[in-house]
Amino acid sequence: MIRINKNLTKNIKEKFSHLLLHYPEFSVVFLWRIQSKSWFYDYLFSKNYNCKFFRSSEIEPGMIAYHPYATVINAKKIGKNFTFRNGLTIGNKNNDNTLLPTIGNNVEVGANVVIIGDIEIGDNVTIGAGSVVVKSVPSNCVIAGNPARIIKML
Repeated sequence: MIRINKNLTKNIKEKFSHLLLHYPEFSVVFLWRIQSKSWFYDYLFSKNYNCKFFRSSEIEPGMIAYHPYATVINAKKIGKNFTFRNGLTIGNKNNDNTLLPTIGNNVEVGANVVIIGDIEIGDNVTIGAGSVVVKSVPSNCVIAGNPARIIKML
């Protein structure tokens, strides 16, 4: 017979509730992962954070969202260990949902970045703040600017 410590269970529930209520970056990703369709959860945990993940986006594990405010993510696929900051827009071009970006593994994105169109971002790419990415990017590089250009190969 296995005994479960009630204090441990209570402690885990308290920590989880604390994360949902006080860390919007956690609640946004958690509610997207469980495919929450409940207006109650959205109202309780996501109000005033203005962050939208399209349910059709395939996002692999390891996503880190630093201040996900003013963020819209509509991508074909996002690889493992994707890190982003506030003001990110990933989306289609000409309002056509077949023209969505594909983002590789270990990509880090700065604040206020726009990634649009049927493009591919390779693995191990860093995108500088304020960049506008409208063309495909190879793996292992740093890009920045409007329009984004390679500034360093890794």
